[in-house]
Amino acid sequence: MKTVACLAGDGVGPELMAAATRALDRVAELHSLQLDDVHLPFGGEGVTRTGHPLPPETRAGYRDVDAILVASPDNPALEGVKADLELAWRVARVQLGGGGDLVITGPVGEWANRIALARAFSSTAARRGHVVCVGESTDWRASVEAERARWSGLEVEEASLGEALIRLRERPDSLDVVATEAQLVDAMVDAAAHFAGSHASVAQAFLPDEGPGVFFPGASESGDIAGFGVVDPRGMLLTASLMLAEGLKRRSASRTLERAVGAATKRNGAAMDDTRSFTDAVIELLPQSRIDMEHFDEVWA
Repeated sequence: MKTVACLAGDGVGPELMAAATRALDRVAELHSLQLDDVHLPFGGEGVTRTGHPLPPETRAGYRDVDAILVASPDNPALEGVKADLELAWRVARVQLGGGGDLVITGPVGEWANRIALARAFSSTAARRGHVVCVGESTDWRASVEAERARWSGLEVEEASLGEALIRLRERPDSLDVVATEAQLVDAMVDAAAHFAGSHASVAQAFLPDEGPGVFFPGASESGDIAGFGVVDPRGMLLTASLMLAEGLKRRSASRTLERAVGAATKRNGAAMDDTRSFTDAVIELLPQSRIDMEHFDEVWA
């Protein structure tokens, strides 16, 4: 049994969380994963119910879970959640044009270089076996060399930020996993989202070395459209996919959901259905998007 703390918040948050939990329930069924979602008051909902955006019951509720899923990334209470966790590294997954994706990882500070690189190399081994390490400091380069020595069979490149950005613009398919120094993560994620055309294509997380991480979409839409059923759920669904991979260590289930979101997006073209219809399309496409790799989940967990 895996337990996920769901922090929907207010505004469009409840609609996004509903889309994510519906898709997660179906993915869990397909991949024989027992998943329990615990919904806790957060942000405006917390204020309405308790008078505080991050009430004690919420803080107590997410300490012993396997992952924390947040639907309102712009809510200031998210910083309180992150402050409660011993965060060491971060990861973002960006959907690129043409159906591919890019994983960007980095430490939260220089002290966590080795932790972040270990996670980046593990992701590389579970994907295409190619990682680009972006950074200039002496400690970063030493950490890259130390981590490289622990792995065999991986293609490891080193590049400057400028070189990585040029490749992202001109040859994005040549990048798969990018590991960067702490101060460069935001620049890489923002550039990748720009070239992808939307922050709705971004899912991200902050994680500790051990314990639950916090997962949230790259940006939230205006609360003005809350309640109309037209919020774009793609970023939230991709965040749920990222949580499956990095939070629950179920990479095959993650890929199933990610492929279904991509297929539903391709089916719709430039048009965006209402929130429920798009989520229904994703759920419908899940069975045909499934490719079992359960043994890889165990190897790279």
